[in-house]
Amino acid sequence: MENKEVKRDLSEASQQEMLLKERKANSAWRKLRRNKSAMFGLILVVFVTLFSLVGPFIYRVDPAAMDFLKVNAKPGTPGLPLGADNLGRDLLARLIHGGRVSLIVAVGGMAVGAVIGILAGLISGYAGGKVDIIIMRVMDGMSAFPFTLLALMLMTALGAGIENVILSIGIASVPGYARMARGQVLVVKNEEYIKAVKAFGASNSRILFKHLLPNIVSSLIVYATLNVAGAILTEASLSFLGMGITPPDVSWGAILKDGQDVIRSASHIATYSGLAILITVLGFNLLGDGIRDVLDPKMKNKRGDNMNKEPLLKVDNLKTHFKHCYWYSESSRWCYFFIGFRTDIRNSRRIRVW
Repeated sequence: MENKEVKRDLSEASQQEMLLKERKANSAWRKLRRNKSAMFGLILVVFVTLFSLVGPFIYRVDPAAMDFLKVNAKPGTPGLPLGADNLGRDLLARLIHGGRVSLIVAVGGMAVGAVIGILAGLISGYAGGKVDIIIMRVMDGMSAFPFTLLALMLMTALGAGIENVILSIGIASVPGYARMARGQVLVVKNEEYIKAVKAFGASNSRILFKHLLPNIVSSLIVYATLNVAGAILTEASLSFLGMGITPPDVSWGAILKDGQDVIRSASHIATYSGLAILITVLGFNLLGDGIRDVLDPKMKNKRGDNMNKEPLLKVDNLKTHFKHCYWYSESSRWCYFFIGFRTDIRNSRRIRVW
């Protein structure tokens, strides 16, 4: 009988938690919509994404096809809406395909850096001691080099190519993610709910990925959004220097490099590629700033804090650890448990679970 009551309480608590998460997500979206600069950034990001990913299916022109009769053709030339480059290639087609490559490289580099850096930061902040010292000294050594310079050094060692550009940008991004994750973990790991989970006998991996990571992910999302803009600039810089994307692949940085030599006679080549980079970077920066304002706890009022706080301890994680829940108050969101694990029955303890 008691087991049925416990299961029912768990089911109700899970539903309550889902409702709170949905309410919080809706509240965050409403706040984001009220931020005009963030919505403008979102519109720019969506436009650039559709332009780069859907454009090739609408504007079916080979970006590598050369026509030496139309070298440096001006915008508005019949069949060339944005003109041609120094080899007579359709500039609009090259911008569309170059945007797809630039976005893939930026997002891919961000993903590589986030996975490695966040994992390193989680381990460093949670383990502490010698592990923390070793990992942070490695990050310090990598941080001694400017971001673009470190990526350039890696490209020199790895060679040109899309895969190597993604890997270089990702590795250069690792210190930033590691420091961000470590700083957040050092704060969160001292919270009461982490101590309670440890008392329940949860493994270190479960604590890291089920409890610590979800509670620091908001700051990491903001950093990742802003990091995409930096990755786009880095890729453009590498391609402009001839160390990034190489023919027959095309990127905005490579187009900008092609326009450098004919900047006086065909300024539209560098202008359009530069504008594409500017619009994309501006969009991601505005969107990242808006997300930061929404997710920043300091921006929330007191009522919002009380209604939308993240659960300190998930009910699902208590299924195998507690004996019986004998009192629950929805208004106060507190539950008293008799906590027992293995053969030890401890005194009743007050634990916030949602």
